[in-house]
Amino acid sequence: MISTYGMLGFLKMFYFYLRTKLFFRKARLVRFPIDIRNKRNIDFGENLTTGVGCRIECFPNKVTSAKLLKFGKNVQINDYVHITAANSVEIGNNVLMASKIYISDCTHGSYIGDTNDSDPMTVPIERPISVKSIKIDDNVWLGEFVSVLPGVTIGKGTIVGANSVVSKSLPPYVIAVGSPAKPIKCYNFDTQKWEKYVN
Repeated sequence: MISTYGMLGFLKMFYFYLRTKLFFRKARLVRFPIDIRNKRNIDFGENLTTGVGCRIECFPNKVTSAKLLKFGKNVQINDYVHITAANSVEIGNNVLMASKIYISDCTHGSYIGDTNDSDPMTVPIERPISVKSIKIDDNVWLGEFVSVLPGVTIGKGTIVGANSVVSKSLPPYVIAVGSPAKPIKCYNFDTQKWEKYVN
């Protein structure tokens, strides 16, 4: 570890490890600083690893002790990841997230073309919160700067490329890129190769 991080980096990691075991006993390693809001509504799972500067928060509509944000086992998130849950965000086992990722199950207002649409003349912060659950399944890998928006499911084993915006659900075992993110490859279990995605 000293060869990887250097002596100062090693001492910093040791300090982070001690703080992790004091405040997040089931986690593997939490790098500080970290911003956590409404900790009682978060299930940190087992063996969670975080980068620095992460913001992990829950904003329930009413007082509750329910876990609105749930991490599975062996989740790894890198620096400056921001995750918000107002209703339900579930992150499966062995999920890997690069840095600067945004995941939120809520927005200020509704803009889907129904009778509850938010008036753009109202102040954004005063618009009613709109919520839709998010589920990120096992073995998903999210690249740098990915955004995951309300109401989506990302299927098992799927990879989302850097700078992509996931605004619609993605099937399992695909590689998806773009804004909005769309599958470009899928894994063929017969040939054991990634092949062009055909919808």
